[in-house]
Parts: sequence; structure tokens; C-alpha cells
Amino acid sequence: MDMPGPGSVFLSQNWKFTAPVFIGDTITAEAEILSVHESKPVTQLKIKVTRESEETVLEGEAWCYTFSG
Repeated sequence: MDMPGPGSVFLSQNWKFTAPVFIGDTITAEAEILSVHESKPVTQLKIKVTRESEETVLEGEAWCYTFSG
């Protein structure tokens, strides 16, 4: 629930690990909104994780449901 935000749940994810991550690496995760469903609180996200050298270590997409309340 920390990513992509409070009240969010991953419905599906399709990720490809493109490089290893080692103990001591600093990694940064980014999520970009690709689409929002018209009638449901469902969002498609582009996911990218990089290490401090800016090498991509994971990439893919995910679908998230965001609870309202």
C-alpha cells in the first residue's frame, strides 16, 4: 500500500528483471500513469526501477485498484 499510494492494491503486474541488484545498491522505483479506466477506479502504470548508476534493473507494467473512502 506504500506504492503507488495509500488505499491502492496491485491487481496484476508484468515485470521483467533486466539486471541484478546487489546488497548495498541504492534503487529508485518510478510509476507513470498510462491509462485510467472510465468507470472504475483502475489505473494502468508503467513501472521502472533503476540503481544509482541509472541502469534499469526492472521494467514493466501493473494494474492497480484504488479504494475510495
